[in-house]
Amino acid sequence: MLTGKQRSYLKKLAHNIEPTVFIGKAELTENIKKELEIGFEKRELVKVKLQEASQLNPKDVANQLAEELGAEFVQAIGRKFVLYRESKDNKQIEL
Repeated sequence: MLTGKQRSYLKKLAHNIEPTVFIGKAELTENIKKELEIGFEKRELVKVKLQEASQLNPKDVANQLAEELGAEFVQAIGRKFVLYRESKDNKQIEL
């Protein structure tokens, strides 16, 4: 569980990154989960964007993915959200 200070720090880091995972009308697929796993190992902080065709609620999807993948929900703004999970082999972010 992230503290308020940790969450604020991660929000600051996430501000300048572009979304690397896009969810469209196919909704949540195994490929999206694999992309998130790769993103967590490479960067630890992953920004996801829901395309216009997607009918999903960003906060609901973010919380579901965080629970399924053992990640932490950082924030959701509009159709984008950010998740964090510490990398096992490539730790870059010190909380």
